[in-house]
Amino acid sequence: MKIKQILAIGFTILASQVFAQDDLLNMMDSPPNKPEPVKATFKTTRILNGHSIEQVASRHLDFRINHRFGLLNSGYDQFYGLDYARIRLALEYGITDWAMVGIGRNNLGRKAWDYFAKFRLLRQTKDNSMPLSVSFLGTAAVDITKIPNSTSLTDRLTYTTQILLARKFTEGISIQLTPTYIHRNQRETPDLNNDLFAIGLGGRIKITRRTSLNFEYFYMMNPKKVSAEKLQNTLSLGFDIETGGHVFQVHFTNSLGLIEKDFIIGSTNRWEKGQIGYGFNISRTFSFR
Repeated sequence: MKIKQILAIGFTILASQVFAQDDLLNMMDSPPNKPEPVKATFKTTRILNGHSIEQVASRHLDFRINHRFGLLNSGYDQFYGLDYARIRLALEYGITDWAMVGIGRNNLGRKAWDYFAKFRLLRQTKDNSMPLSVSFLGTAAVDITKIPNSTSLTDRLTYTTQILLARKFTEGISIQLTPTYIHRNQRETPDLNNDLFAIGLGGRIKITRRTSLNFEYFYMMNPKKVSAEKLQNTLSLGFDIETGGHVFQVHFTNSLGLIEKDFIIGSTNRWEKGQIGYGFNISRTFSFR
């Protein structure tokens, strides 16, 4: 009887060791859990005027309409800005979930075509192993208005480079910092610079599942060196509404520009003087998957 008991105990120990080894091998073979990325830092690819760190999904096409009315203080004759319209139409495509490109056409001042590419470099994770989302944006815009005795189209090119640094602090609060470099091939006068540095600050405060309040501010460094006009930093306040496949953005701003070269270094309007424009962005996404 004792021998049988000893054999039974021995087989039990041996079996437990075998199963333990199998469990250990299975743990070694299975890949470690990847940190889960943070989603919906912003509702769409724009905060208000400027880009957010969000991307158009892979094999999706985003059709965008950006519309700006005139200034609120333009008076009854201009229907407080409603008689005035500036529009940008654009198509933006997600090549992968990490890269997107876009092309747009706007009628602001000198009519212009603009092109851009945006790349997601890093993505914030829920476990904070990556505390920030980081994207790179490069744009080019060319004025195409026919001007007598004007320079070539190459001279009328403007380039913008931005690093987008964003963090979703809570489910309802997101902040983005946007260091910006702008280069214009042509200067207004020989004593002015071609280049300007600016810093953008934007954010989103979630109200409900489908609505949020947004703000955006661009601060120019040494604007007197790039323009003889008294340029003003751009402040924009707005409201996002998501309705199915649409994202509708309403906002108020002292800049009527539709692309970086215009809304960052193209405004002379002042909030305190009532020189406030208003408008909206509409985004509609189509899937090609």
